[in-house]
Amino acid sequence: MKRLRSFVSITLLGGLVVILPIAIFVFLVEWLLGVVRSLIQPLSHWLVEQTAFTNYMADVLGVLLLLSGCFLIGLFIKTSVGEWVHDQIDAWLTRLAPGYKTIREVVSQLLGGEGNTSLLKGDVCRAYLMGRAAGVSVTAIVTAKHANGDFTVYAPTAPIPTSGFVYHLSAECVEMLPHVSVEEAMRTVIACGSGSQVISEIPERYRKVDLL
Repeated sequence: MKRLRSFVSITLLGGLVVILPIAIFVFLVEWLLGVVRSLIQPLSHWLVEQTAFTNYMADVLGVLLLLSGCFLIGLFIKTSVGEWVHDQIDAWLTRLAPGYKTIREVVSQLLGGEGNTSLLKGDVCRAYLMGRAAGVSVTAIVTAKHANGDFTVYAPTAPIPTSGFVYHLSAECVEMLPHVSVEEAMRTVIACGSGSQVISEIPERYRKVDLL
């Protein structure tokens, strides 16, 4: 009976491991499509009523127009006038909506909108929070390098990497891992440490650079 329960539970867990990522991905895609659809719905209805477009064609055209609008806005704020207008709107929203500044900074960190400071483009490191002698380290992302040689790092927590801790460490407490991408590091965090061998398995080409 125990073997049967063990077989059923292991098989069920195996199925969940396969199904859950797909289900979450589909849910996120549906949510994103729903947001986009709600934005372009007025235009889609107008196109269907005024032209021979089908609903599908109207939705596709609406998405293309939305992307084109984002592109044109991006071009506009690259100009001196556009930058001034953006600064004025930004300052106005910051005064009226206290949460706007936090949301803007989070989006900028994720997408690299300001000074190319995206968290996804950061450098992975091992952060020795109590000094190298203690032998305790965490996987972290370098978010700032200071003039005195110190580092500011973000250490994500498992299994949700969007929450974590920010540490300010001296250079000797930070070991850079150029062979590990942010995506690989985040995967080990989401998996609660599984696959962390990538941190210590340094490719030969990086070892040669270190020797030089």
